Amino acid sequence: MAEYQAQNKAKLISDTRRRFEAEYVTEKSDKYDPRDVERLQQDDNWVESYLLWRHNVVDETLKMLDESFQWRKEMSVNDLTEASIPRWLLEIGGIYLHGYDKEGNKLFWIRVKYHIKDHKTILDKKKLIAFWLERYAKRENGKPVTVMFDLSETGINSIDMDFVRFIINCFKVYYPKYLSKMVIFDMPWIMNAAFKIVKSWLGPEAVSLLKFTSKSDIQDYVSVEYLPPHMGGTDPFKYSYPPLVDDDFQTPLCENGPIASEDEASSKEDIESDGKETLETISNEEQTALLKKINTTEPTSKAEENEKVDSKMKAFKKPLSVFKGPLLHISPAEELYFGSAESGEKKALIVLTNVTKNIVAFKVRTTAPEKYRVKPSNSSCDPGASIDIVVSPHGGLTVSAQDRFLIMAAEMEQSSGTGPAELTQFWKEVPRNKVMEHRLRCHIVESSKPTTLTLKDHAFNMSDKTSEDLYLQLKKWCSVANLALPFISWKK
Repeated sequence: MAEYQAQNKAKLISDTRRRFEAEYVTEKSDKYDPRDVERLQQDDNWVESYLLWRHNVVDETLKMLDESFQWRKEMSVNDLTEASIPRWLLEIGGIYLHGYDKEGNKLFWIRVKYHIKDHKTILDKKKLIAFWLERYAKRENGKPVTVMFDLSETGINSIDMDFVRFIINCFKVYYPKYLSKMVIFDMPWIMNAAFKIVKSWLGPEAVSLLKFTSKSDIQDYVSVEYLPPHMGGTDPFKYSYPPLVDDDFQTPLCENGPIASEDEASSKEDIESDGKETLETISNEEQTALLKKINTTEPTSKAEENEKVDSKMKAFKKPLSVFKGPLLHISPAEELYFGSAESGEKKALIVLTNVTKNIVAFKVRTTAPEKYRVKPSNSSCDPGASIDIVVSPHGGLTVSAQDRFLIMAAEMEQSSGTGPAELTQFWKEVPRNKVMEHRLRCHIVESSKPTTLTLKDHAFNMSDKTSEDLYLQLKKWCSVANLALPFISWKK
């Protein structure tokens, strides 16, 4: 069944491309941006998004592509930049991206009170909408947004049905599959008739995405941490420009570059911590007896320490999906998988592989800097080499599907140093257009294994076992419970 669906999807994509080229591009090549035509031939996800919105009917999909591509050229969507938008529009804070809903979708804020109907500025306002949506679409590649229509403190002068219709068309035609829902907050009674018209524009397949809310029920869709105070929330965010505020990515806890002493100390703490987690269901007396029999204090060489760290990394489940960027291959491609509090799998792993011939500097940022420890979060990767980045929740804080991570990377000159000072200076000077960015979402996996029960049901007698016997039995139990084995050196 799955194989048939995959073959059918591939056929639909192929047919759409072939027919669009033959029936539309040949006759209207001057009406489209060549970059869009080229992307259509290369990006399966883009074609599929149009097909899904038109229920896999190729004829309807072709009409939608024609309308969308003509609009993209008329609006010069591929060339829209910050500089394309009047500065006053960016400063006023009427349209921006910030925060996430309860499903982890980015919030696209439209503060209607800042909009005054004016035919002289309507084109610039439409370009601002297109700028944000195109910027988001290129970064998130299909992840929906939740539109927050904030109608609080709105008067009759702010009602502009042409502008509202444009926003509706953006999601119906120009950015299909990107609308998660449209949350209408605090709509004045005077706008009831207007939004009946909006429903007709959306059509029956999308009208269910409209959510009319007030202060009493908006938390059904967005938690208080991402709601401003006038909506009953606790978000301290205050809009300001510059810079653009769409990311909210900040430096995580324990910012650590390639400083050996810090890394070694941290690794030792991690190893001791993992050992404690593995033994947490065994009584204190049993732990004491076991640790007396196992010597963990014997000095080891640097090579042995590195081998331990390598072994530690292998305890993580290696990600399988890969995002293939121009500078780095990043695994996983889209989501970091964390275990629930019950599963005990508290850490996640990001693998970076340098695919260039130069050293690549990288930084990791997160939308929840107080929650996560990232190691390393600011370092460099040699040509052809791979680096493992460990992400772990800090102080027992809970992972949320709303949390995001940003990986930034840029090539360095061969003569550049890679110490903390050199990296700091490098990031201050590197041009923005030379920086590769990739975003990762968080995903929580529920545990299906009763770890605590498994260990307790196999309680053991400490009295007559050698340290080797204990180690082998502990290894067996860790395997059964899917736990990381603590690193132990044996005293001969």
